[in-house]
Amino acid sequence: MKNLLTDIPEILTAEVFQTIIENKGVKIERITSLGQVTPEGEWYDQAENEWVVLLKGGARLMFEDGREQHLEAGDHAWLPSGCKHRVSWTDPQQPTLWLAVHWPNGE
Repeated sequence: MKNLLTDIPEILTAEVFQTIIENKGVKIERITSLGQVTPEGEWYDQAENEWVVLLKGGARLMFEDGREQHLEAGDHAWLPSGCKHRVSWTDPQQPTLWLAVHWPNGE
């Protein structure tokens, strides 16, 4: 992948996770969504830290404490290790492109 905004999957019946680089515990991936959400009652509770930026589209993250964060292109979110969150909405009309960076807790 040479351009993060090209080669977007045509059919998106599920989110598509594409690893761009992974080295020494750090992983950078592009995630493509089209209306997908985290199933009701399920939460991401990751052992690693994560930083995400929305490159295109729109999304909402919901946190266990009830907060919700709306994201549009250019917005980013810091998700420290153990931060329970879920994707509560992604734009069903256009692909939403995320860039996610994961790294071990404590680094």
